[in-house]
Order: sequence, then C-alpha cells, then structure tokens
Amino acid sequence: MSVRQVLKRAALAAAVLLPWSQPASAWWNHDWSFRKQITLDPAAAGVSGELNNGVVLLRLHEGVFPFADANADGSDLRIVAEDDKTTLKFHIEKLDPVFNLGFIWVQVPKLAAGTPVKLWLYWGNTNAAGEGDAKGSYDADQKLVYHFGENGTPAQDATSFQHHAVSAVAGNDGGLIGGSAKFDGSAVLALPATPSLALPAGGSLTWSAWIKTGATDPEAVIYAQRDAGRSFVVALRSGAPYFGFADGPGPLQESAPAASIADSEWHHLAVVATAAQSTLYVDGEARGQLARGLPVIAGAATLGGQGGVNGAPVEMPFRGEIDEMKLASSARDVAMLRLEAKNQGVADKLVTLGADEVQSSWSTGYVGIIMGSVTLDGWIVIIILMLMMVYSWYLMAVKASQVGQVSKANRVFLDAYELADGDFAVLHQATVPDGKASVRLKLEDEALERMRDSPLTHMFNTGIGELHRRLSSEKRHGRYSDTLSEQSIHAIRAKLDSTLVREMQALNKRMVLLTIAISGGPFIGLLGTVVGVMITFAGVAAAGEVNVNAIAPGISAALAATVAGMAVAIPALFGYNYLTVRIKECVAEMHVFIDAFVTSMAENYNDPAALHAIAD
Repeated sequence: MSVRQVLKRAALAAAVLLPWSQPASAWWNHDWSFRKQITLDPAAAGVSGELNNGVVLLRLHEGVFPFADANADGSDLRIVAEDDKTTLKFHIEKLDPVFNLGFIWVQVPKLAAGTPVKLWLYWGNTNAAGEGDAKGSYDADQKLVYHFGENGTPAQDATSFQHHAVSAVAGNDGGLIGGSAKFDGSAVLALPATPSLALPAGGSLTWSAWIKTGATDPEAVIYAQRDAGRSFVVALRSGAPYFGFADGPGPLQESAPAASIADSEWHHLAVVATAAQSTLYVDGEARGQLARGLPVIAGAATLGGQGGVNGAPVEMPFRGEIDEMKLASSARDVAMLRLEAKNQGVADKLVTLGADEVQSSWSTGYVGIIMGSVTLDGWIVIIILMLMMVYSWYLMAVKASQVGQVSKANRVFLDAYELADGDFAVLHQATVPDGKASVRLKLEDEALERMRDSPLTHMFNTGIGELHRRLSSEKRHGRYSDTLSEQSIHAIRAKLDSTLVREMQALNKRMVLLTIAISGGPFIGLLGTVVGVMITFAGVAAAGEVNVNAIAPGISAALAATVAGMAVAIPALFGYNYLTVRIKECVAEMHVFIDAFVTSMAENYNDPAALHAIAD
C-alpha cells in the first residue's frame, strides 16, 4: 500500500470518526472550566401534569460536587438550559466549602410528566461575578419565602416583596435545607402586617412549610393569622395536623385531623384555599378539606404559636423545627405540592446529578498548565525537536513511498523476466521504447512505465549494454564471437556490482537522518530537562522557601522537553526499522538477480544466434 493510499484511508477514517468525537453539547462559555448535567424526572417523583416556572432544589455535597474547584462564595455557579445557551434564574441558599454542602434553588420554565428535563451546572471561573437572583427565581404570586438561613436574627424574605420577619427565634444550621427555625415554646416568629399579606374574602392562598415535631402537645399552633376574631390557623392536635378558619369570635371551623406526624421526621404541610374549597396536604397528598374559602383577615401572622407579640404570652406553642415556609396568593396545583414534597425532602426523587465534565482546552487542561510553565530555553529545545520530528515523519513518508514503488517495479520486471524464460534478447527488445518486441513477449505501456523505477531494470540494462559493447567490438573484425571469456564475464559482473552499489545508495539516501533523530532526539530533550530543573531549583533557592505548588509546574515543564525528545525518537525508530527491512528485501532481490543474470549469461550466450540478436 502506497503512502498516498494510507493518507487517503486515514483521512476517510478521520471524517467518519470526527462526528463521534465531538461533545454531545457545545460548551456554554469557555471561561468556565467544569460542568455537570442535571436531570429532572417528574415521573420518578410521582408528578403528573405540567408545571410552569417551578422552583427546584439542587442539593450538593462532596459526593457529587467538587467544592474545591468552585469559588468559595459560589459566584461562578451558573445554571444553563438543555440547549446550552439559555441561562436560568437561580439563587444560592447556602454554599459551605468547609463542610461541602450546598443548596441551590432554580426556576425551571417547564416540567411535564414523562419528559425528563436536562440542565447544565457550570463552575470554575475565578473571575466570575455572582449572578444569583432570589427575587427573580419566583413568580409574581409568590408573596413570601423564608429559607431560615439566619440564626438568631429575623428571617429574610427571598421574594421581591421583602416581607422580612419582625422578630427572631433560634436557628439550627443543620435543618432540612440548610438552616431551620427552632421553636422551644418561649417565642414566636412574627410576620409583618402589610396589605400584600392580607387575606381577601374568597381569595386564593397557598401556605406551605416543612415541619419537624419535637414534642407531642395537645394543641400546637404552627401558623396563625388573626384579625378582629377572624382567623386562619394551621395546627397540630396531639401531633395530627389540621387547619381551620373563623369568620368572627367563636370556635374555628376545622378540617378533620390527618394522621399524626409526631415522629421527629420532616413532613411537608400545605394548605391550598380557593373561593369554594380549602385542602390540607401532607407530604403532597390531600388529607383534609373544608368546603369554604378564606375569611377577610388584615392582621399580622405568627409562626410557632399564637400571640407572643409585644410581650404577650405564647398561646398553644409549637415545639420543634420549621423550614422553608412559603405564602402564595394563588392556589398552587397539587402537582407542584407533590413536586416540592418529593424534591425537597431527605430522599430527593426528582434530581439526578451526572458526572463532572472538564473543558478540554489549551489553557484549562493539564497540557496547557505544563506548557504555560515552559521557560524560553525549554521552548528553544522543544521547537528544535518538533522540527526534527516533522522532518523525520516527512522523510519516512518519502522513503516508504520510494521503497513501495521499487518493490512493485521489481515485481513487474521479474514477471517479465520469467516470461522471457531467460532469453535476454527477447526481454531486451520488449523493454526498449519503440523497439521491435518479440512475438513471445509484449509489455503494456503501464508495465514499461513502472519498470523504469526498478533497480533490476537498471541492472539488466547495464548488463545488456556491456554485452552489446563487447559483441559490437567483435563485429568490427568481421565476425561475431561465439563465446564470452571468463575475464569478460567478471568484468560484466563488476559493472553490475557497481550498479548495485548505486541503487543501494539511492535506497539508503538520507536514512542516516533517521538514526540522528533516534539517537539525538532523547539527548536534546534531556538537555532541556536538565536546564529546566536547574532553573526551577535556582528559583526556589532565590525565594528562600520550598513550595510544592511552585516547584511542580516547573519540573513538569522541564520534563516536557524529554517527552518531546521521545516523541521524535520513538516514531523514527519504528519507521527506521520498517524501512531497513524493506530496503534489505530489495537489495536481496538485486543480489539474486545478479547471480541469475551472470549464470544465464555464461550458460546461454555461447549460441552465435543469440549473440547476433544482442549485438543487433
């Protein structure tokens, strides 16, 4: 196979394999070094229907996220849609690089059962500014969201309404989602009395929170909003959740209590109210109903009991923890409540995090780091070695092509030689351009053209020329000699041997450059390595301290010169050995042909008729 055919096949293979070698998705921004795919599967979370602009929780820990590669404050985190172009709104509730924990809230434009959604989490840009947008993460109906990340200070509202709490309770950094509010029965968390939090008659409402009981009391109010006898209450009765409304002074109109949740585990509670019906949900499932809507309430609400404001005692206090309390002015779909219960709980069934992906580029990869540390002397050595490598590859390609052509040409000549059956006159006439070919042997133009590259053809023509010269000299005396003397045969063989030497020189021309690359490349690379190591340790001595992070790049860069030397020598070694074997095969054919030619000449050309044919 010729070099041209090899190159064509290599190009074809590259064209076929190139599409498979491309990444499945383009890199959103090359300033970011790492990414990971996030898969949201609503069906796995038991969610049916379709949700728009839902807010999904991403939990990060050291098993799924390399915190050391991200900025400590999370300023380099970005969430990108599946198209790898559209950035999504998100905000970070907590990112702790010490304990390797993170909680991120992402607004997902659309979630539908049976259609997994894929997102990309990007990180790894030290120059990035934070783009977390808590206010933009929620829709206009979301009136209040308390993450309870504050410990001992009033809870801060994450929405654009800024309904911050007006009092504080103790906190627990190890809550369900980051921090949680901890209630011991001595204090409540008071919400602001603002018109935007007032309950309109017959309006819509969604209240939700995560609850973890710490004690089983006969009555424990979780959330209460009261005004002039009217009230909305979410409470526990001996650990069983219920809710109720009152349109004036008097008892509450209550839902039937659900099953007890006093098991020291986290449970998701939600109350969804419309003009005609209100429903209690526990862990995403309906557990109680009232066939009525909201009363008109303009007063402030409290969390963790009722009362307890302005020095008043706390009535029916709740003892336990509360996390992620939310208020919305619309009736959220049951699919969204089920999504929150499945996604935000301890066993997240919605989110699956894929493997880390590293951007392969000159500046961010290991090769880029090493080459960026190479000093000037190292670059000089590497450039010299690269020039040697390119030339050695070029030389190997040229010599391989030459040897291939010679081998094919020799094969064509030997086929013709066998057809001539040792008759030099017949073969000579067939190989002479525009000569009178014998009826016994006629060669195609293509075969004649290829035979011109054959060393055997050159040697045959040399031998025939010597025969012709000697026989022509005999003809001047008026007759042809019918014998060749032993001296003539030795003289002709010497001429053939000289042609053999020239053909060997042509085949071995410039092969010495490959031996120089094989033996000299590693030593030149080693020289660059030694000089690089000397410079690195000289820098350490000048600095006066040993720092592994400072030494490692310099040593790696110095070793790059040795790698470059090996890159020159190893391919050249393989190519040289291959070419040497092929050249030896060609030379062996020439030796065999000389022996056959001389033997046939001495044996067959005592016939005067044959001598006349050669002389003519």
